[in-house]
Amino acid sequence: MSILNETITLNNGVSIPRIGLGVFKVADENAAENVRLALVNGYRLIDTAAIYGNEVGTGEGLRRGLSEAGLKREDIFVTSKMWNNHLSYEESLKAYQDSLDRLGLDYLDLYLIHWPGNHAFKESWKAMETLYNEGKIRAIGISNFTVEQMDELMSFATVTPVLNQVELHPKLTQQTIRDYCAARNIKVQAWSPLMQGQLLHHPTLQAIADKYGKSVAQVIFRWDIQNDILLLTKSEKESRIISNAHIDDFTLSAEDMATIDSLNENLRVGPDPLTFDF
Repeated sequence: MSILNETITLNNGVSIPRIGLGVFKVADENAAENVRLALVNGYRLIDTAAIYGNEVGTGEGLRRGLSEAGLKREDIFVTSKMWNNHLSYEESLKAYQDSLDRLGLDYLDLYLIHWPGNHAFKESWKAMETLYNEGKIRAIGISNFTVEQMDELMSFATVTPVLNQVELHPKLTQQTIRDYCAARNIKVQAWSPLMQGQLLHHPTLQAIADKYGKSVAQVIFRWDIQNDILLLTKSEKESRIISNAHIDDFTLSAEDMATIDSLNENLRVGPDPLTFDF
């Protein structure tokens, strides 16, 4: 079975694909073709966000891809994220509806708070809980939350987030967050798994890739999967969209997994959630 058909069950019973396509930094005018290519090549998870400015194009790509692949809306999983820059409860409800309108959808499978900000997420989370309890979102979660920020959220949340989407790659393995989430049945999903391309020529990773006859990207993605980390890949080239998912015909040894783990430097390419406040 292709990795693209593999799903895991979230803590509320909803199934999510292990691997999906993210459209960060994809221009709105290019998003439709990017998403269409992903769907016709077997991807079933598409991840966007309000701040990306490409929800309109993403929605068009969903419609084209569904039609070409002969799929129904319920066959795919769509995620978007709220840019919760100190939004009120009512503003948060509107932000969700605005995303739906831009995407041309009736519901989202997953909606995330994009960044925690400086204690900026309580009203937004309460609004998301309302939408979830009303059946307007299938699952709700968070993105870029540290352990401390997750503790703060859990102090008032009545719905446990299903996942935390964080920057995660061999130089930022996020073990503390992974342990925290595992203990609470919260899944971890990786963004920027290739460190924005900076790891593609890493000598240690290249040596492992050569050993398996794979690319460095494929080795990193396999490392994620074997660590039970959900994965978002990104490419606008059809050949790479296909090759990024070609990771189900090999298994990294325990030794190679440990070698990749040892590359951690707690090094970020994105903002630090403890200091980034929009």
